[in-house]
Amino acid sequence: MNDTQTSSDKQSSVPATRRRISSPAASLISRAEPALWLTGGSMVLCMVMIISLLSFVFYNGTKTFWPVPIVEATLHDGTVHMGEVTRRGTFIPPASRLDEMPESFRKVVEDNDGEASRKLIRTGNFRVSGEHFNWVADFEVAEGGLKEPEWAVLLERLTWGRFYGTPLKFQIGEEVVADTPEATWEQFKSHHGEVRERRERRRKLEKKGLGKLNHAMEKRRLAIRQTELEFGKDSDEYRKVVEDNRQPLDTLSQKYDALVKEIQALDQENARFVMTMQTASGQDVDIHVSEIVRAYPANRLNAGNKVGIYISRWIEYLTSEPREANSEGGVWPAIFGTVLMTLIMALLVSPIGVLAALYLREYAKPGPIVTVVRIAINNLAGVPSIVFGVFGLGFFCYIMGGTIDEIFFSEKLPSPTFGTGGILWAALTLALLTLPVVIVATEEALAAVPNSMREGSYACGASKWQTIKRIVIPRAMPGVMTGMILSMARGAGEVAPLMLVGAVKLAPELPFDSYAPFLHLERSFMHLGFHIYDLGFQSQNSEAAKPMVYTTTFLLILIIFLLNLTGVGIRAKLKKRFKGSAV
Repeated sequence: MNDTQTSSDKQSSVPATRRRISSPAASLISRAEPALWLTGGSMVLCMVMIISLLSFVFYNGTKTFWPVPIVEATLHDGTVHMGEVTRRGTFIPPASRLDEMPESFRKVVEDNDGEASRKLIRTGNFRVSGEHFNWVADFEVAEGGLKEPEWAVLLERLTWGRFYGTPLKFQIGEEVVADTPEATWEQFKSHHGEVRERRERRRKLEKKGLGKLNHAMEKRRLAIRQTELEFGKDSDEYRKVVEDNRQPLDTLSQKYDALVKEIQALDQENARFVMTMQTASGQDVDIHVSEIVRAYPANRLNAGNKVGIYISRWIEYLTSEPREANSEGGVWPAIFGTVLMTLIMALLVSPIGVLAALYLREYAKPGPIVTVVRIAINNLAGVPSIVFGVFGLGFFCYIMGGTIDEIFFSEKLPSPTFGTGGILWAALTLALLTLPVVIVATEEALAAVPNSMREGSYACGASKWQTIKRIVIPRAMPGVMTGMILSMARGAGEVAPLMLVGAVKLAPELPFDSYAPFLHLERSFMHLGFHIYDLGFQSQNSEAAKPMVYTTTFLLILIIFLLNLTGVGIRAKLKKRFKGSAV
């Protein structure tokens, strides 16, 4: 009796609202757990998608340069393919080919719902065979016809892509110094270093020596042309300038001819070293050692050799220029152009965006005009990026650049200087593209600064600008940095506008060099985003370029991450300095 009464008293002491929620008939929506699982599950799904994408890019991007064995596949019809297996897959062979299969393969195909397995072999040797890749089905390979030849060698060349074959002989001038694979390979290793040094010396003479002389001669020619435009050919000024520059131009021409002869001598010396390679089909091909960037017997490598080749390829990729239609070599010009363009864009967009946000938040009075401006800024954020590219091409390149050329570079016309695509116009175009991001983020940061700080500053006698400069802006800087980080992340990954205002397929000349004014903002540049597009959709051989697409994508993500990480570090220091800010 007492227990029943106590239980009844406890039940009556529970609030009615709590009893309704815990009852089985209560609505599921009124509970907090479903919303928690929904929001948490959405976050987990987003994280899984992001991590999966990054992992996929990372895996495919980092394995590109790892050396793999070279296989030799002999088919039933006597055809021989030698190269690297790049992909495996299945296909459904036509019914007419089923009768050609060996009985064992036919049974496997029938048991596998009519699908047969095959390999994609990168055979290279494009200049000889006219093909880069060949699909080889398993049933096409003769019995025992798939092997890894001991002396199969891969050559990475300056032109014509990769070459797969067996070393046959090594020749220096008219003398054959080796005629077996092992001896030929030893001769190649002993002479390739000195040949490569002469090739690099030739490249420096051509790029720096001849380039410096060309620059000096062009500068004097332009001075003569400028005098001609100002005073005419019949003027005393023109005759004086021509006379003053005649002797220097002759001296420069003599130096130019001397450098050309030195380059020709290096070419003649390197031309003496020739290695003869035999293809899988038995054809002998002479290859100059000076054309070979890297070579290795893929099936004779140990773990240390593979790691060395892997590191060497990464160093080449990060520090050299592209070659073979951008599908091989390095991407240093694209790295430099991407980082420089992003930094210039950030320097241009930040002051403009911050000043605009300061006016809208601190000075402008609420009204229809301010409302229309804010709506326009929000709408500007949704404009397709290609529209900004068209605007940049028309306004920056043709109007502003053309005007600058007419005023300051008339002697170079009709060849444009600023009147065409360049890194400055690309940075300005992307600054317009990312301007709404900076304005909105800065406005939110300014609004988060407590009004009590402003009022305290006014109470101490400070003016409005002094309050903004010393109180508001320092405490809003973390939010301003957030806007810069977001703008850099978007600007660095944009491609469509850059295709119109400065990014090109190949620009071996960097926008920065040793010639005054050192930073040449009028030059075209390479960009990693455009490089990815070019590799994936404009390459002569999409299969050969596919691994480089993943690697370049991984590199672009890494660069954007490092740029953002720098901004996040600066923002963290500012937050730590102004703890009282509500940003």
